[in-house]
Amino acid sequence: MHKDSELSHSMVHYLLTIHKLKEGRGFARVTDIAKDLGLTKGSVSTALNNLKKRNLVLEEEDCKFLNLTELGHKEVHKILSSRTLLYYFLKDFVGVSEEVAEKDSCLMEHLMSSETNTKFFDFMKKLVSCCDEKGVENMNHKAVFETSLNLCDFNNAQDFVENQMGDKHLPS
Repeated sequence: MHKDSELSHSMVHYLLTIHKLKEGRGFARVTDIAKDLGLTKGSVSTALNNLKKRNLVLEEEDCKFLNLTELGHKEVHKILSSRTLLYYFLKDFVGVSEEVAEKDSCLMEHLMSSETNTKFFDFMKKLVSCCDEKGVENMNHKAVFETSLNLCDFNNAQDFVENQMGDKHLPS
């Protein structure tokens, strides 16, 4: 997405909520999103119209279920990967509390560019690098930092982004 179409913090929450509801229940409707976010159906409908115009969300005409478009799904994976990296960096590398790491990573997640996300992943993997050349954890190597996020599970930043399945690495 270019500068003109950057997502606001609230837009991100709508996308993530649709994603969470679809994963958890199999469907997402305006009423479900409003309840989950503690908002009115009217304000949710207005926000969703903006996301539809950006080709991030589609609504099924017959049942009013909401779906992420391919672009919307890619944005969610990018946001979740940024949030995950930021959360673990703040918690494990910087040493802030889990609560602060969760709050701050949520505030910053949508501001990180793809380039920064890639470089950030590489940087963090290098700092914890207990992975051998195949990416498998090597217990004989002493890491500079320790984190409970196993970066050895991912070949590269793109693999990390594509394999974000929700907030499985984050507190609920």
